[in-house]
Amino acid sequence: MGLWLLILIPIFAAPFAWMGQQWSRHAPRWIVLGALAIDFILVLLLGGQHSTVQASGHGAWLVESHTSWIPRWGISLHLGLDGLSVVLIPLTVFVGIVATIASWTEIQSRVGLFHCHVLLALGGVIGIFLAIDLFLFFFFWELMLIPMYLLIVIWGHAQRRHASFKFFLFTQAGSLVLLVAIVALALLHQQATGRPSFDYADLMGLTLTSEIARWLMLAFLIGFLVKLPAPPFHTWLPDTYAEAPTGATIILAGILAKTGAYGLLRFTLPLFPEALSDVAPIAMGLGVAGILYAAVLACAQTDIKRLVAYSSISHMGFILLGAFAGTELALQGVMMQMVAHGLSTAGLFLLAGALEERYQTRDMGQMGGLWSVTPRLATMTLFFACASLGLPGLANFIGEFLVLFGSYATQPVMIILASLGMVMAAIYSLGMMQRTFFGRQQDTRTAPDLSNVAFGTLLFIAGLQIWLGLYPKAVLTTTKPVMEQLLQHALVSANSTHLPSESLLSSHIVTSQGSTP
Repeated sequence: MGLWLLILIPIFAAPFAWMGQQWSRHAPRWIVLGALAIDFILVLLLGGQHSTVQASGHGAWLVESHTSWIPRWGISLHLGLDGLSVVLIPLTVFVGIVATIASWTEIQSRVGLFHCHVLLALGGVIGIFLAIDLFLFFFFWELMLIPMYLLIVIWGHAQRRHASFKFFLFTQAGSLVLLVAIVALALLHQQATGRPSFDYADLMGLTLTSEIARWLMLAFLIGFLVKLPAPPFHTWLPDTYAEAPTGATIILAGILAKTGAYGLLRFTLPLFPEALSDVAPIAMGLGVAGILYAAVLACAQTDIKRLVAYSSISHMGFILLGAFAGTELALQGVMMQMVAHGLSTAGLFLLAGALEERYQTRDMGQMGGLWSVTPRLATMTLFFACASLGLPGLANFIGEFLVLFGSYATQPVMIILASLGMVMAAIYSLGMMQRTFFGRQQDTRTAPDLSNVAFGTLLFIAGLQIWLGLYPKAVLTTTKPVMEQLLQHALVSANSTHLPSESLLSSHIVTSQGSTP
């Protein structure tokens, strides 16, 4: 029941947030914060209470809930909490809290309805991180998209209709491809056993021909790459991030992009080990292309939100690169990068939204010289720019370094090219600082600095960045059992093409050095 509470608390709180505007102006915001705080405490209690890992044939679930739903079609209400969920659900809740704080002064119309959609979207994301029946997973996958679309089209900026339509078109096209592949798997299970099944454990044991596995893996890959996103499926992202309200942008970048990465780790890799060796070089190539292509475009931006959007695409490329590398060290780097990227992009978009709210523009050419005008805002922007470019001692550096180091033995040329993305990150991040906060002041209007609440929120995120940069073991030891299961079930065929000692070496480094490079 505890797992269902994680999903139902934000969903059931959503209508109360909608009605809360009748009670007071800030009641919807406090309802969101209260519901998310309860979820945060609950997931920590569930993860800590069941610290003894229960090994099973398909994974290591800390907590599991299984109830039959539509037995004729092999559909069940099957939820499971493991190391991936224990890390990603608190990240979801925390990013939701940051998004609510970022929207405190920006959203002034239909406040209750806005926060109702925020809770529905977050409830859907939590369901994604818990569902281990593929039909149930797809249900939550669709549930999160509808409120996100409404957040963009109702509260977005001038080009919100165009951006929301592109977001809906791309995500629904990817979802359709994913649904076809899920149904195909269930029918193949029926063909093999006489009964259909959408259950993760059943589908893990399904034997597929190499051709069928290749096509199904391609369909899963497309469905998740649209959400990641990776080229050529990324074109919806810059417009959507730029036109969405700040709170929605924080959720999109900090959490929704991680659902695509989660899908790769949870489903794509372990379900199709037969096709992994064929698809891995292509997927890693797309990751490198995304890193470099998006970094080049980020350097050319004058809109600060679009710059951060393209930088997000570039850094998400490291996740795709590490996911298909075939080593435990690279997979641990993927998890670290997911957490670090969620924190850094949440901070950057909060700051970009604060600049836009104060100066009514996102054009960095109309800013300049703001360091002395808004010192709090400038200082925090400098910190998160350094975090995004991978400054040693911060969480992003750990994630990207682990991915590069863990992938080098498999694809050295690709890793050398990907490392150029970190160099370009320094160029566009420091260029953003120069154009926005230094040089000649373009706008002589005085504007208030960050409020105490926003400044305190950013300081807390910065503290998490430093803590995880100096002590990444907190994340990596939690996800280590899951990564070992992924390698065992999904990467057997890929490891056969690698150096024999590579995975053992990667595991030894993570274990012996406390998960630090």
